[in-house]
Amino acid sequence: MQTEIEQYYNKFNEEKRLDRRHGRVEFVTSMKYIHKYLDEIARERNKTTEEIKIMDIGAGTGRYSVALSEEGYDMTAVELVRHNLGLLKAKNSAVKAYQGNAMKLSRFADETFDLTLLFGPLYHLHAREEKLKALAEAKRITKNGGFILAAYIMNDYSVISYAFKERNILRAMEEGMLDKQFHCTDKANPLYSFMRLEDIEQLNSMAGLERVQIIAADGAANYMRREMNALTEEEFQYFIEYHLSTCERMDLMGATSHTVDILRKINN
Repeated sequence: MQTEIEQYYNKFNEEKRLDRRHGRVEFVTSMKYIHKYLDEIARERNKTTEEIKIMDIGAGTGRYSVALSEEGYDMTAVELVRHNLGLLKAKNSAVKAYQGNAMKLSRFADETFDLTLLFGPLYHLHAREEKLKALAEAKRITKNGGFILAAYIMNDYSVISYAFKERNILRAMEEGMLDKQFHCTDKANPLYSFMRLEDIEQLNSMAGLERVQIIAADGAANYMRREMNALTEEEFQYFIEYHLSTCERMDLMGATSHTVDILRKINN
């Protein structure tokens, strides 16, 4: 029997999401910081591109893993949804792709990868214990001193967009989707889990992971899909420049749609 997540992604066009303008902002930003820490690994460990091993957990259709593989990195991907995995494999890239669950990566040995991407699973794991299992597995398979990039969907993006912009606030309060502090509850969305900065920081502490920095992957772009699409390409490039100049600002972090938390595994 298919899970609810599998049923969702069998219909959702994950392949094209990052090609739309709001998705392009997210992709360009995430790739900038992926490369920043790959360069740091190369310098610290005196490794060539081909020697750097990357894991993409929850790889979807391979938007990131295929691009990085084409740059020459040793790329492995795990994807839960067989439909997405099939699309990834159909690209005939050098990515070593497997079906699997972010909370159980037993086919991979400890400290195998220099850098691990955890971009999709934490969107969908609701329970703290499940998130911690996914982080623990990412930590286990990452080499000491290596980096984990974990993505989250932010709580206040959901409140602003769904509750107020789409005028669902009365229903959300009546049905217990939001608590009195406007924190999304488990009733808010059966598929997606929404986080605040303090929630993420608590997870990091419990998982024993050290934050290097956190970035806003898409900033205001998701709020402005219609406006994004109306921009000329030249205007859109200026928006990307604006976003890249502000994506590290903590005063804007809580309201972005997606964050990427950049963590380092340091064995005590």
